[in-house]
Amino acid sequence: MRENIIRQKLEAGEPTLSTHIHSVWPAEIEAIGYTGLYDYVEFVAEYGPSDLHDLDNMCRTSELFNMGSMLKIDQSLMPYLAQRGIGAGYQSILFTDVRTIEEVNECIKSARPDHPDHRGLYGVATRRNSYMGYGGSQKYVDNIADVVLAFMIEKKGAVDNLEEILENPAVEMVQWGGADFSMNIGKPRQMNDPEVVEAQMKTFKMALEKGVHPRAEINSSDETKKYLDMGVRHFSVGTDITILYSFWKNEGEKIIRALQGE
Repeated sequence: MRENIIRQKLEAGEPTLSTHIHSVWPAEIEAIGYTGLYDYVEFVAEYGPSDLHDLDNMCRTSELFNMGSMLKIDQSLMPYLAQRGIGAGYQSILFTDVRTIEEVNECIKSARPDHPDHRGLYGVATRRNSYMGYGGSQKYVDNIADVVLAFMIEKKGAVDNLEEILENPAVEMVQWGGADFSMNIGKPRQMNDPEVVEAQMKTFKMALEKGVHPRAEINSSDETKKYLDMGVRHFSVGTDITILYSFWKNEGEKIIRALQGE
């Protein structure tokens, strides 16, 4: 079974860099891999459509380039998607929409082995993470337990219960979700509203104080400084569909202006 690249980086105290994809096209992961710069790729399954074959193939592609893989899943299908993602080979699961420690515990239970030491719900299955063998060995148990569990902090309830959530040792990484949070408190997309900014700062600062890795989502390298100054060492930059849209819009406008003689 393969080593978990994301866990290795976290335990070594090394920074990580990732990017997001909504497309299931493996060529995108190959292109990211060929840069030689990224530690892992996050497939945003919460937004992008996919089937179980896609999950397997995206993990295969990441592994070809010795990159890790993260799966962001929809809370409504959480137990099923978490286990199928782990079975496909994803090295980290990013859980969304949690509000309470009870919800966090349910997520953790779904992704941990059905074993006395771990008290999870993931049992024996013949999937990619068992390399087509019949799972259930100690190595199989260890492999499931090695998956990095990350959580979106994007609801008022999660911010209110943040200290309790961060004190759970199975919560290993958190990410701020400003768009969801602002909508949840009745201020949609008001990202600079004082209440939104205060909750964001609380999330990053308390995570660092509690020894939980905070990850920042950014759109460009220009945004890194304020997070680095806070002590953040984990970044995810850009999303495939946004990158393509920006290129097509900006370059298309320039060509139209040139055609119009401007």
